[in-house]
Amino acid sequence: MRAMVVYESMFGNTEQVAKAVGAGLAPYAEVSVVNVDDVEDVTETDLLVVGGPTHVHGMSWPSSRTEAARQAMDDVRSGTGLREWLGALNRKSGGRPVATFDTRLEKPRWLTGSAAVGAERRLRRLGFGPLVPPESFFVEMDEQRTVLRAGELDRAREWGAALGGRFASARKLG
Repeated sequence: MRAMVVYESMFGNTEQVAKAVGAGLAPYAEVSVVNVDDVEDVTETDLLVVGGPTHVHGMSWPSSRTEAARQAMDDVRSGTGLREWLGALNRKSGGRPVATFDTRLEKPRWLTGSAAVGAERRLRRLGFGPLVPPESFFVEMDEQRTVLRAGELDRAREWGAALGGRFASARKLG
């Protein structure tokens, strides 16, 4: 079984979460963790996991990425956004299980929005079948930059492991 974790990351937080999710999935699948800038083909993937930062209540826009790049203390991790990448996928890529996650501030979802919910909606339209509900991992402000809240990488590994177990069980039943 092959799993691919595709992520968009501006400050590195979502990248760290993606790698932790991949580590959790590793006992269940051959896992590749790929920056959205570098994804070539998902058609050979049995399970697709997609994650990105929440910007302005949803997936990033070119304008929100430009603003984030101005705030970045280090190099920006992703030049392409999930929104654009998902827009370029076609229906022949669909027909397989998918899971989505995001990073966002820990406030009610109705206040912050969720990139994961928007990504799942687009993936459903392309024929992907969500395996689990969208998941959020939380960041907080540390002086002038956002950082992952303590314990989120452990939670991401656990979520990846639970996702892998669920996928393995579904494949046995299917």
